Amino acid sequence: MKCVIVTGSAGLIGSETVRRFAREGFKVVGLDNDMRSHFFGPQASTTPTRDRLIREVRGYQHYELDIRHSESLDPVFKAEGRNIAGIVHTAAQPSHDWAARDPQLDFAVNANGTLNLLEAARRHCPEAPFLFTSTNKVYGDTPNRLPLREQTTRWEIEPGHRYEPGIAEDMSIDQTRHSVFGASKVAADVLVQEYGRYFGLPTVCFRGGCLTGPAHAGTELHGFLSYLMKCTVHGTTYRVFGYGGKQVRDNIHSYDLVEAFWQFFQTPRAGEVYNLGGSRHSHCSMLEAIALCESISGRKLDWSYKEDHRIGDHIWWISDVRKFQSHYPQWRYSYDLRRILEEINHAVRTAR
Repeated sequence: MKCVIVTGSAGLIGSETVRRFAREGFKVVGLDNDMRSHFFGPQASTTPTRDRLIREVRGYQHYELDIRHSESLDPVFKAEGRNIAGIVHTAAQPSHDWAARDPQLDFAVNANGTLNLLEAARRHCPEAPFLFTSTNKVYGDTPNRLPLREQTTRWEIEPGHRYEPGIAEDMSIDQTRHSVFGASKVAADVLVQEYGRYFGLPTVCFRGGCLTGPAHAGTELHGFLSYLMKCTVHGTTYRVFGYGGKQVRDNIHSYDLVEAFWQFFQTPRAGEVYNLGGSRHSHCSMLEAIALCESISGRKLDWSYKEDHRIGDHIWWISDVRKFQSHYPQWRYSYDLRRILEEINHAVRTAR
């Protein structure tokens, strides 16, 4: 039986991927050791999601493996061998702030772990598409050099600029400050490209904006909309860092991102790169997101402001998704910003 290997399978994007490929009749092998609870504490544990996948997804096979250890990966890839139809790599240390606390662990997970997976794929299933969830943080703070205008509730790019529809893949990732997290993801991103361009593997980097959805175990250090809605509903104080709270993010629902995965999986390319976020379809500033959370939840958010912005934080980020859409014209958004937040609100209120 053909199978798909999903790393970070109990996380937001990983769990969505598991369910999507299982619905298509694939056996899904998940690799996840709940490092998220180590990074962000027990409240961010992915164990409940793992347990639901085991209980609800027919044929799902879970391994508590650490991608930093190549010797533990090889037996899984060897056992499945040519039955492996694809690898979707979503496992990561995802936080700027956390990476600065332990750069070696951050790099080991993000860069070395990715290299281990690429080598396993090259040895055992070189024809299987390798899909990697990269990040817009590979561009460092270069987006902050764009001509931006401060408006009442947001920053916005100069009208008529070539990036007005969104930032494209031709923006340089060089000569910029990335943050430690951004640097480890750059290393992984370039490795994935190189295994496509040098070794000919069908690889792709999806450079995401804010990835979100009701399954997100959001915390202050990672999971913008999820954590914001949690704070609004539960009365927890939320902290806004810098830029007057007017920094702009685009937000893509996990369902829409995984639908993009599915499109690429069916017709893969080698060494490809796509910016993929909410684009102009689904974006907001921090202040606008607060107002929307309050409107949807019917509660006022208790929030404070800290003038110092986070290192590597973008003032304005909107993804230009037109390259991906030109290659995969059947892909469409299913979620806008309001629908995303309504789902998150429901999930927060009904969580056990």
